[in-house]
Amino acid sequence: MNVTDMWIVSAMNFPRAALSLMGLSRRDAAPEGIVPPPRKAAQPIDINGALTLETVYRCVSILETASKQLSIDVWRENSRLSGDEVPRLVQKPGPDLTITDLIAETVAALALTGNAYWLIGRAPDSRPVSLRVLNPGECQPILDAQTGARTVLWRGEQADSTRIKHLRLLRVPNQAAGLGPIQACAQTLMGARDMAAYAANWTQSSGIPAGILTSDQELTAEDAQAARERWNDSNSFNKGIAVVGKGLKFTPLMLNPEEIQFLQSRAFDVLSVGRMFGIPAHMILASLEGSSMTYQNITDAATDFVRWTLMNYLREIEDSFTTILPGKTKARFNLDALLRADTNERMTTHKLAIEAGIYTPQEAREIEGLD
Repeated sequence: MNVTDMWIVSAMNFPRAALSLMGLSRRDAAPEGIVPPPRKAAQPIDINGALTLETVYRCVSILETASKQLSIDVWRENSRLSGDEVPRLVQKPGPDLTITDLIAETVAALALTGNAYWLIGRAPDSRPVSLRVLNPGECQPILDAQTGARTVLWRGEQADSTRIKHLRLLRVPNQAAGLGPIQACAQTLMGARDMAAYAANWTQSSGIPAGILTSDQELTAEDAQAARERWNDSNSFNKGIAVVGKGLKFTPLMLNPEEIQFLQSRAFDVLSVGRMFGIPAHMILASLEGSSMTYQNITDAATDFVRWTLMNYLREIEDSFTTILPGKTKARFNLDALLRADTNERMTTHKLAIEAGIYTPQEAREIEGLD
């Protein structure tokens, strides 16, 4: 039973005189007689509104933080390039843009809008020499209904794929734009936003009285109004002790902090938003009732997060780099930083890999960040 329901049921049991003090009658206290205040139409939620929710901010921050830990390896056929062989575009995408900046901004754009756009700078011989992440709000993807060709309008001007690379998170058939979690689950976010705002303002604007003045005597409307004003005037801003007559008795309506903040409903919203972004509960610092996380469970959850959530972003970036880089060059994220086990397991893995000829001792040292 929610707070409003408790108020209605309680009001039906109050003496007529107590209801009169609040300007109500028994008919008004009945569920079918309650006329709730007019509700405003739910306002659509945008990116800035979504980021005001702490869980959304935490989810996007986790995706960015995880992706920024990773380096990009460049392969040509079966050989991993190193040193000066690595294309400049991967080492430093732009004069004021590092590869970390590019990855973080791209992941954030995909998470918040479902789309990311790279502006490709080219040399006179058409070689790609720079990349820049564009504001998704300034770009509009277009799908040709006849040919299926995709183009992008940037600031009102049309650009083909040689100038702008369009990255999409969730692909929807016959749709030009990708679909992000905020756009797909707008109703969930609107509910979480409204619940957080309602809990924050409940004590000031809920309409639930702080207490009830009751009397065993019959009171006229004028008596009730006078008693209510006298009580409110005496107890506003701690003016002192209130004295009321006619056998009036004050009964406070006490709610504990858990009820006032609607903690159970808001905890459910946290898990819903985390599920929407594909982030495990322990990573958004949320607890699951009746569950106990062990080291093994957390390790498995982290691995699942990389496979089924983060790779959706990383794979899109890998493929986009591969289509831009010349020749048979391929870009792949090195996931060792995220999937790295404890020291004992890593040393055992290195030993087995070296003995099997998968990589050399020097490559094992490089994986460990050693000279």
